[in-house]
Amino acid sequence: MKILIATDGSIYTERMLAHLAAHDEWLNQVHRYTVVHCVEPMPPRAAAYIPGDVLKLYYASESERVFEPIRAFFKRHGLHADHVSRVGDAARVVAAMADGDSFDLIIMGSHGHGALAGLLMGSVTMKVLALSKVPVLIVR
Repeated sequence: MKILIATDGSIYTERMLAHLAAHDEWLNQVHRYTVVHCVEPMPPRAAAYIPGDVLKLYYASESERVFEPIRAFFKRHGLHADHVSRVGDAARVVAAMADGDSFDLIIMGSHGHGALAGLLMGSVTMKVLALSKVPVLIVR
């Protein structure tokens, strides 16, 4: 199975990884993993004053901060995962990547606000559910 793991580096990502570690059916050599992290883009007015190479370095370092413990997690379990950093709206990026690259499953953590709060706050999880055709495993 080709699995896309959407991460934000929060405690909800940690809970999702703990869930994977506790369930052999999700964490084993049979699956292919891609970990994605989306960095919010700088506002255009601010970005106009930052040299392009500095901005790219900022985006890369933000993703690497999130990826570092995840790389260690997969290494501890003897598994390989590709790591992809994107800039943009997380929900749109995750859904487009999942649909466009023919993933079988998206796994992501959720803040667990509930459906009504998710709609009011624009939850990334709720948007991914709405935008993607790929099944989503949500871990709270």
